[in-house]
Amino acid sequence: MSNSSAISQNTSINLFNWFILIILSFLWGGSFFFNGVAVKELPVLTVVLGRVSLAAFALFFYLRIRGHHFPTDLPTLKAFAVIGLVNNLIPFSLIVFGQTHISSGLASILNATTPLFAALVAHLIGNEASEKLTIRRTVGILLGIAGVAIMLGPDIGTYGLSSMAVLGQFAVLGATFLYGFGVVYVRRLSQQGIEPAVSATGQVAATTVILLPIVLIVDQPWTFIASVSDTVLLAIGGLAFFSTAVAYILYFHLIKTAGSTNASLVTLLIPVSAIIMGYLFLGESISLIALAGMGCIAMGLLVIDGRLLNYFR
Repeated sequence: MSNSSAISQNTSINLFNWFILIILSFLWGGSFFFNGVAVKELPVLTVVLGRVSLAAFALFFYLRIRGHHFPTDLPTLKAFAVIGLVNNLIPFSLIVFGQTHISSGLASILNATTPLFAALVAHLIGNEASEKLTIRRTVGILLGIAGVAIMLGPDIGTYGLSSMAVLGQFAVLGATFLYGFGVVYVRRLSQQGIEPAVSATGQVAATTVILLPIVLIVDQPWTFIASVSDTVLLAIGGLAFFSTAVAYILYFHLIKTAGSTNASLVTLLIPVSAIIMGYLFLGESISLIALAGMGCIAMGLLVIDGRLLNYFR
């Protein structure tokens, strides 16, 4: 998942938008399931390349039928390359690596910290007063950090920092930290008049161009591609078309019709769908400690969102 969008005013969320929100949570939650299937047979970078390259083709087709212009000037292409690295290539790779050592459900819970990091990064490098930390946002971030500590604490105490399970969790957290930079960066692109759908297409296309030669040199996919099972190929297709291309399109529609604040509610729903799919199809289970951490992170997100506090007021 990549939570990068233009900031728009909060509007009411109707029944149809709630339906889209739930579908979107399963599409992005499904990315953790698809990763869990793909990493059983494919190297990390090959999984990421399959995701972004197929998604790029699908999104270019979407731009064409919608009549959107794709910019080709050098400054914009450089911006796409930067956002591709920060928002796709590195975080996708970290998450897929993390899922070679932790469950898809746990990875999705840790991924839910993205808005917490986005709020922190916006405060540090943002240039607008609305991006600065308030007491409410600070409390929300601290609650999120407490949730992460609850999940990491037992493994660190038992195995130390060198445990692969701990490293897997830190890898996913590193991805969410980069997503925080991605949110701020894409927000600035949107303020320059670049449509979010164009930005999404540009970043996955740039990631494909950067990653292709690396995969050819490092993974040498021709040595194993013939033996890849149909199940894994379907998982890569699901990652690209459903969890990336279709998910971006629905997300942009939700931002436009319900506002970015309402669209951000998907962050709270993704772990639920990922845990359900991991339990049903991958035989995974989630510990009570992980659920407690998820509850703390969810509370932090709700505090940052602010609507729950306004409701009680």
